[in-house]
Amino acid sequence: MRIHRFAVAVLIFTLTLPMAAQRRLPKNLSSVRGFNYQSAETIGHAEFWLKYDPAVTERDLDYARRLQLNQVRVFIPYSSWAKNKEALGKNLLHFVRAAHRRGIGVMPTLQYKFGEWKDKAAWPNARAFAADLVATLGKEPGLEIWDVENEPECCKLPPTPDNRLRMEHAVYMAKMFHELDPVTPVTIGATFAENMIEMGDAVDVLSYHDYSPTRAQIRANIETAKQYAAKTGKPLINTEIGCIARANPYDVALQEHMQAHVGWYIWELMITGNWGTVHGVFYPDGTVRDPSIPAALLGFFRNRKQDVVEDVPDRENHVTDAVTNNRAWLADPKADWKAGLDLAEISANLLEAGQLAPMHNLPSRQVILLRKGQPDMPALRSMLVNFTSLLEPYQVPAGDPRHSRPPGFIQ
Repeated sequence: MRIHRFAVAVLIFTLTLPMAAQRRLPKNLSSVRGFNYQSAETIGHAEFWLKYDPAVTERDLDYARRLQLNQVRVFIPYSSWAKNKEALGKNLLHFVRAAHRRGIGVMPTLQYKFGEWKDKAAWPNARAFAADLVATLGKEPGLEIWDVENEPECCKLPPTPDNRLRMEHAVYMAKMFHELDPVTPVTIGATFAENMIEMGDAVDVLSYHDYSPTRAQIRANIETAKQYAAKTGKPLINTEIGCIARANPYDVALQEHMQAHVGWYIWELMITGNWGTVHGVFYPDGTVRDPSIPAALLGFFRNRKQDVVEDVPDRENHVTDAVTNNRAWLADPKADWKAGLDLAEISANLLEAGQLAPMHNLPSRQVILLRKGQPDMPALRSMLVNFTSLLEPYQVPAGDPRHSRPPGFIQ
């Protein structure tokens, strides 16, 4: 009888615990390999949801699975909800369930009515928006974390008075989501680790962004964030890294976070109509802008140490042969169009294989585009002159030991 009464007492105590005690809190997020997402076919997050295409979403999530990514951060603007609540709810459910089927958890990031954060009296207006999202997604197994506000202090360190007001708004929304959803963890995507710390008491998961231009700065930010995470016992994650225009290469940022055992989300999976000029991995057809990015996502990085083996693209005279043949074609007043294209392709392949030319406009792409058009001899000549000039410095003179096998080689 005593045992029975004790069990009942424990049950009653458990049921009467505060909501926060029942929250699903992750202990460690170091294994997170995430990405920010909107489709390449849309411009802006509102358009993504208003013109949502399930087939495109599933295509892109399949790209993510090929890179073994396991979480996605997706923005949900108030404007999409206000325009068509029913459609947004339907699309959100498809998105979260499609991601879950692929083992990808979802972090919805909220964007509120434009400028509403400036008026404290208007802050409660967001409750209907938040409550509807919780009602739609709160019980979905694919829902991982609510990101209640993106970069509220953007982009000042230390924050200005306006930024601090918006940070206060983010803390207010964190409290609201804690009330509306007693299970799902809450975070705020801070622009800087220092501001993440300032808002740290309001969240279950610590989240910051880092587009720093040097390894030393990335490491310092990681250390600042990790020390605070250790002090509070809260899990840590970086929800935005990687930008080709901010001296924050994907392979550098990813390597530093992987080595520090800090989970991450790249910005972003697709090369979109919004940020595609400086961010993104995939084009809609599954091709990539730079193979070093998916390689880094899979944990393979360029060798930047002292033990790099020198590339000798002319070891077997192919560079010298290409230069000689190109010059002969250029000197021939009756040069053949097809033969010139073949020489250009050979040169392009040598340049790309040896990484001897800028790769943002691939030499082979230039040749392919020229092949598809009508014969244009001036353009072909200009291309061959350029390719030849790029190859010439890499010719190895006759008799140079780099043409030979290494000393001590045994057949």
